[in-house]
Amino acid sequence: MVQQLEGRVALVTGASRGIGRAIALDLATHGADVVVNYANRHDAAETVCTAIRDMGRRALPFQADVAEAAEVERMAAEAVETFGHIDILVNNATLHRGRRVEKLPEADWDAVIDSCLKGAYHCCQHLVPQMRARSSGRIINISSSVGLIGWPGDTAYAAAKSGLLGFTRSLAKEVAADGITANVVMPGYIRTDMTAALTPKNIEQMLSLIPLGRAGAPEDVAEVVTFLAAAGAYVTGAIYVVDGGMSL
Repeated sequence: MVQQLEGRVALVTGASRGIGRAIALDLATHGADVVVNYANRHDAAETVCTAIRDMGRRALPFQADVAEAAEVERMAAEAVETFGHIDILVNNATLHRGRRVEKLPEADWDAVIDSCLKGAYHCCQHLVPQMRARSSGRIINISSSVGLIGWPGDTAYAAAKSGLLGFTRSLAKEVAADGITANVVMPGYIRTDMTAALTPKNIEQMLSLIPLGRAGAPEDVAEVVTFLAAAGAYVTGAIYVVDGGMSL
């Protein structure tokens, strides 16, 4: 699929590290220019943008909290002004706050739901109209296997990630007539900064549930996203589970 995304522009939320970073870089490798959204890691976002520019692609780092409608509106407007259009939207940004439900503060619940589920809503609300106007677009929402199988201490995270399934399938039906697809990618245990905080016991437990016998890499997720962005013209409302068989 090298260069299949030539002339297209992607906006990837939460793209300064981990899975989002890998997605942004893979899309650029295949020809896309990229808006690199981040919440507070400016230096990391600039590093991603430098790598994209070194490929001969354009990159725009943009700080915005996707949970805040006004910030997303500002980001969408500047991205479209800079590049002319956004063809690919990858809703990847999320926070993780994990505790047993009786000890989970309401503020943590709200932060997870707002960053993941409300964030996807905000980005779609402000970017779908310009996709409709061009009768073309690809929306890829990054969920999690936790949204399918659950995990102790992850009620907020599982609720948010599971919520993306219903959101995406309804959205797919809304936008199909306008030439826009919407799909979900559900990573399992992927080695990132977020999962690095897990205890050795939790890591051992997760690995024991993976038939392929290893943790995933961010690039394993990115290649599926790039497929949906570049070649998935007849795929919409679909769920792609990238977890080594963990959720089987």
